[in-house]
Amino acid sequence: MPVPALEYPPVLCQNPAMQTLLPSIAAMAYAAALAALVAGVSGTVAMARGERGAMALAVPAALLHAIVLWQDSWTTAGLNLSVLNATSLLGWLMTVMLLLAVLRHPVQSLGLVVFPFAGLALLAAALLGVPGKALVPLGAAVDIHVLSSVLAYAVLGLATAQALVLAWQESSLRRRRAGTIIGLLPPLQNMEGLLFQLLASGFLLLSLSLVTGWLFVENLFAQDLVHKTVLSMLAWVVFAALLIGRQRAGWRGRTAIRWTLTGFVLLALGYFGSKVVLEVILAG
Repeated sequence: MPVPALEYPPVLCQNPAMQTLLPSIAAMAYAAALAALVAGVSGTVAMARGERGAMALAVPAALLHAIVLWQDSWTTAGLNLSVLNATSLLGWLMTVMLLLAVLRHPVQSLGLVVFPFAGLALLAAALLGVPGKALVPLGAAVDIHVLSSVLAYAVLGLATAQALVLAWQESSLRRRRAGTIIGLLPPLQNMEGLLFQLLASGFLLLSLSLVTGWLFVENLFAQDLVHKTVLSMLAWVVFAALLIGRQRAGWRGRTAIRWTLTGFVLLALGYFGSKVVLEVILAG
């Protein structure tokens, strides 16, 4: 039985000032969280204090971001996952996963990448987004494919953020700036271990996304889906090769960073690139 469609929140949706105000406040909270992290990294404040402040500011930012996403994406016809809304959703999911991850792992430094991405994606969707045709029906079997896809993108996006922070850490060590970096970030070996934990989780979700796509999407190789399908499969191959290389050949360092970035670029081109072509270039 289909899930009944829910109406927009009446006050939030009918007040244009509120539609602009909430994203602006959330973006400022993301910016403040980023500033707190930068203050800790630069030594302006103690690193632990900067990290605590950043996470505390990120919580209300994520809550406001969730309200904006609900208001902009949830329609009576289904979820509006236009390219800007999908990017905003990705930024929000990465933030939420980061906030959950810091409860068990010292990964606050990922906010250096995640917070500006989430804030900019939120503002772009709020200020530039228009009602799109990329509607996903609620209660349909394809929802499993959509959910697994966005979760895979979020986890692999976090892995990409981790790879970028790892690249910065390794570059600083190679340039003999270790005195500053070692005291602020976990040891390089721990950072690499966390990277591969994220990659393994994201790979499983991406595998589920591809399998459910084959099961529930009518024709994955239709003209409007073929690029997404092919590039997503290539990304799957890249991540699989990286995980096998890690297991059998001990791949690490720059090799792991390059393969991670390559895989995520393919994934991003497959999903967001195809959306840009369909919703902006061809629609225009």
